[in-house]
Amino acid sequence: MDRIDAMRAFVTVVTEGSFTRAAERLNMSPQLVSKYVSRLEDHLGARLLNRTTRKIHLTEAGSRYAQRAQLVLDDIDDMDSQLTDLQQNAQGLLRISAPVSFATLHLAPLLCRFQRTHPAVSIDLQLNDRKVDIVEEGFDIALRIGHLKSSSMIAKLIAPVRLIMCAAPAYLEKHGTPSSPDELKNHRYLRYSYMEDNTGFSINEWLQPAGYQQTGDMLSNNGQILVSAAIEGAGIIIQPSFICGPAIAAGKLKVVLPQHEPEPMGLYAVYAHRKLLASKVRCFIDFMEGYFSNPPYWDNFD
Repeated sequence: MDRIDAMRAFVTVVTEGSFTRAAERLNMSPQLVSKYVSRLEDHLGARLLNRTTRKIHLTEAGSRYAQRAQLVLDDIDDMDSQLTDLQQNAQGLLRISAPVSFATLHLAPLLCRFQRTHPAVSIDLQLNDRKVDIVEEGFDIALRIGHLKSSSMIAKLIAPVRLIMCAAPAYLEKHGTPSSPDELKNHRYLRYSYMEDNTGFSINEWLQPAGYQQTGDMLSNNGQILVSAAIEGAGIIIQPSFICGPAIAAGKLKVVLPQHEPEPMGLYAVYAHRKLLASKVRCFIDFMEGYFSNPPYWDNFD
């Protein structure tokens, strides 16, 4: 027996005053309504109604149970209504995980415009370059950059991301500008420590055909630091265009071997489920799609 259905049948009989009218309201047969009430009485071990051919009368137990049952059903209906609102109207707390540099440089305008469109949504943005566990850590969406491997997560491509090899003009003047991959072995490199784990791109594999030997390199888990170091002439970097693009446009960095640019990556919105997606998540994904355009504005340095 479904106790909620039985409880609703009993309360409806009480409020309507008969099994027939209760059946019409519940869109079921009078026999099924009567069966629900009888099974509820059997479950409780108490008579709730005294029935005559014309009327029904509440027992003392029935009167008490009807009051409490109505409160329970009202709470259930209210809970269902609130959940429906969450699904149909963008509201509530949206928890987002995003890469540090991308979020710092490009995410604030998007979030502000999204909230102007959906003012009932609050945002908790957490910046971290490691791969968070969306489900375990309670995130609605994770923004990730790279060549994503297959997984149980759903991934939506938001924008392409180019990887650019570049260095300061002063560095290239001093150490020479490579004209072919074979000449890369004579240079110093500024390396992003999460590059291979997060993006699937391995700078070591990319440089290996040139016979490169790692000497005097710099390693950091922050791309903006590496771009700043490259501007100071510390070496060559391979960084996403959304970080190094402004420095290239300003002439502070110069593209190296543009004809050998690595395969582009992607900016993805990753989330746990496609079905029964909360409206706040669905609206945010729809808002991001096309926001940065293709090619994105950060590639306007060529």
